[in-house]
Amino acid sequence: MRTTSPVIVGRSAELTVLKTALTEVGTGTGRAVFMLGEAGIGKSRLAGECAQRALARALPVLRGRAGAGGTSTPFRPLQEALASRFRLSGPPGDAELAPCRPALARLVPEWRSAADPGHQESVVELAEALLRLLAVLGRGGGCVLVLEDLHDADSETTAVVDYLVDNIAEVPVLLLATLRPEPGPGLRMVRAAERRRAALTAELRPLAPTEVRLLAAGCLETPAEAVPDVVVDRLVAGGEGNPYLVEELLAEMVGSGGLSSNRNGWRVTGDLGAAVPATVVHSYGQRLDATGPQVRELLLVGACLGPRFSVSVVQLATGYDERNLFASLRSATGAGLIVPDQATPGWYAFRHALTAKALLATVPPTERAALARHAAAEVERADPALPDERCQLVAVLRLAAGDRCAAARHYTEAGRRALSAGASGSAVVLLERGYELAAEEDRPGVIESLVEALAEAGQLDRALVLVGELAPAGAAALSTDRRAALHNRLAWAAVTAERPKEAAAQVVAVRALLGGTATPEQTAALAAVEAHLAMLPGQGDRRARTADAARLASLAAEVAERAGLPVVACQAWQLLALTARERGFDHADEYLGRMLDVAERHALPAWRVEALLRLGVNESMRTGELHRLEQARQASLSLGSVMLTQTAEGTLAMISVLRGDPATAREIIDRCLGATARLGNLPTHRYLLLTDATLAAHHGRREEMERRLVTFSQGGGEDFFLMPLVLGLCRAVCALLEEDRELASTEIAAALAWEDRNPSVHYLAGRYGLHPFLEALAGRTGWAEHRAAEATSGAGLAWNRHFLELTRAVLLGRDGRGEEAARAVARAREVAAVFPTAAHLGLRLVSEAALRDGWGDPVAWLRTAEEHFHAAGVPAVTSVCRTLLRQAGASVAQHRTGRERIPARLRLQGVTPREYEVFVLLTGRPGNQQIARQLSISPRTVEKHLASLLGKTGCQDRVELCELAVRVCAEEGSGRGTGTGTGQV
Repeated sequence: MRTTSPVIVGRSAELTVLKTALTEVGTGTGRAVFMLGEAGIGKSRLAGECAQRALARALPVLRGRAGAGGTSTPFRPLQEALASRFRLSGPPGDAELAPCRPALARLVPEWRSAADPGHQESVVELAEALLRLLAVLGRGGGCVLVLEDLHDADSETTAVVDYLVDNIAEVPVLLLATLRPEPGPGLRMVRAAERRRAALTAELRPLAPTEVRLLAAGCLETPAEAVPDVVVDRLVAGGEGNPYLVEELLAEMVGSGGLSSNRNGWRVTGDLGAAVPATVVHSYGQRLDATGPQVRELLLVGACLGPRFSVSVVQLATGYDERNLFASLRSATGAGLIVPDQATPGWYAFRHALTAKALLATVPPTERAALARHAAAEVERADPALPDERCQLVAVLRLAAGDRCAAARHYTEAGRRALSAGASGSAVVLLERGYELAAEEDRPGVIESLVEALAEAGQLDRALVLVGELAPAGAAALSTDRRAALHNRLAWAAVTAERPKEAAAQVVAVRALLGGTATPEQTAALAAVEAHLAMLPGQGDRRARTADAARLASLAAEVAERAGLPVVACQAWQLLALTARERGFDHADEYLGRMLDVAERHALPAWRVEALLRLGVNESMRTGELHRLEQARQASLSLGSVMLTQTAEGTLAMISVLRGDPATAREIIDRCLGATARLGNLPTHRYLLLTDATLAAHHGRREEMERRLVTFSQGGGEDFFLMPLVLGLCRAVCALLEEDRELASTEIAAALAWEDRNPSVHYLAGRYGLHPFLEALAGRTGWAEHRAAEATSGAGLAWNRHFLELTRAVLLGRDGRGEEAARAVARAREVAAVFPTAAHLGLRLVSEAALRDGWGDPVAWLRTAEEHFHAAGVPAVTSVCRTLLRQAGASVAQHRTGRERIPARLRLQGVTPREYEVFVLLTGRPGNQQIARQLSISPRTVEKHLASLLGKTGCQDRVELCELAVRVCAEEGSGRGTGTGTGQV
């Protein structure tokens, strides 16, 4: 007979689901499917069938399993899945995966190169990298990722799977996962995915009696009707519809001689055994005794380790030499009890999870405890440091041996190691286990690590509750210094989560603990936290809070540099750079330079990129240039930090909006907006939403802007740091492009009022440029206010400097100093060359003042602005420009078909499409009759066009006009034309 049926019985509905999912993947649509059921119900069989069908279609298959060795190693099933695909071929070489390689190297350490900076990627960054890898693998028709036994998976793996489930529809991948319906993170994740309708779930039911008959027939290799009814009845009663138990009971019937075959088929020839699953245990006891003492010991030690075990660990526990070890493994494999683990070389697996349990159930509890105790002692003796997974493995063995205190110590140490490796979710699970097992006097030390793990995992509320359980005094409690450090760590976590009340409460706790005995190092660490806390939205005078933040940060930086606290130093220099902007951006860059130096000297790659990002942001605001910001983006890519890369790209998107490059802004927004939401990178996600609204605003599209702002503001209020930009850079500019100057002033006034209440790090919201300009245009301010605005640090930023130069022009023109005013406009245009929307909006607004006060060249400015806004599709400004031109007695160009072919310099001089046709023919110096014939117009009409061209271009005669035509057409033909709609005259 066969040990398993050659066909899958009773799972037609589940097989249809998998077949449909494979078909959908082939069309580019991803799908997540979960198979739930008790041990032995057939989940792995279905997973294997799906994998075989995928391979038959030449689809890549990656397969991993959780729970190896009875431990919860972070990312273990994902590591196995990648190894199953890339063990021999090495990492994929696709260029688009280069930024993901450092994150993926966390799953496959061999992929990490010496040049990788060692940044500890977050779980969501790793999940995004894995999603991109799967997308590349599935590009040729789809791929399949099979993850088994997720009920035993670590929390990091569960988080990655949850991320994949939510985003897999975007990539041609079938994610098939199996798990038991046991309470835990895995089942909660599946149920949540069901509620979101993000995954299909199939819950495997027990087999019906008719299906049990078919299963038995497959194993016995006989027709279903030939299986004796009494055999089927015993299998139904004893196997309870569980395929594994049915097969095991059937094997026992045959092995014991109760069921045998001859040429007439299968016949009952003896006792079939009791119709209860306990017979399985009895059967395994007999099979175990038959293997011999050496193989028996190996199998029992392996069973203590879990459903799978490492050969090297079993060798340590048994002390077998290699010859005896592999001889025993061969015997156990031949007995059908274990099989080599195909996913992980050097590992074996019991034929089923129930096999290991059944084997252990054959020996008394005292023998099991002794086995576990001996195995733990031997593993510890071989290497007391217990590297890799061995620390957690020994914890499992010590607990099985009944030594709770030793198990608690090892669980706690394993949790601390997981935390230092960045696996905060696994750290929480392990440390909670250690806390549960620890003796009362040992618990404070476990709480200390557990609170840090909870804070790192984003479970701040649980951490705050747990820290309250620490005894305030007593020999068993933590020292005052350690408790103060713990509260300080929680305060920083609350600050970064923008929860000022919780942060302030932790600061109070630190101060109460330290009293007047704080060391310089403790003072510095607390000062860095308090400095950042002072900058959060809240109560109190804005200037006083900003001054407090700068004072505290200066204290922290000075002590941290001297005491060798590089992270605290980076925290302090970062905040000082923000507050120093009020004194000048040179000062801010000086602090950022010191932050960069500390990060590089102490090998803090993430802080290095943070410094480069802020230096790039400062440069982009000062000049509109993107060089240093691009450098920071490349540094974040090299680091492998998806979140920092998104931060850089979000800033690039906003600067692209200001630079009049909507295509680049749109590409970044579309590419990054969904990813930032998936990663939980909320600050950058909100910034991209604001950028999207600003992009619509800077084209005068109010309805689109308002829709974007509704999305932006969901879940928030007026205390968001970005509120000044919402009001002054987005809404106010949109109002100006609608020719509603009163509304624009109202929006900017609201931005200024917000900044008066809160510390602000934004300098393009109007206070330092657009607001003074609008106030001057309205006649509400004079030279005193202008000089005050020019004295601010924000006046040095290109966007603001442009509007301040225009403000100067308005005031000079009002004073009758027309030539100086015109020169101020020229300087403003030069400064704003990289900001076309601001440049042309400024020309439209300043020309009105120039017309009123009689200075400059407002007609040319209006034509330049009209040309730009017509091309940009901003009708309100275009219409006002044309109205002002008519009021000035100037001709107004008609935007007929073909006008876009006219060089900008001629369009801005009012040349029409028909006049341009005449102008082009002048390069050959023809006569009027010849031009008339070529254009099919009368010579009289040609004369009129020539007269108009002479007037518009300022040429003295026809000869000069012909020479101009030759020059302009040569420029256009050689690619040196002035472009269309850029206002370059």
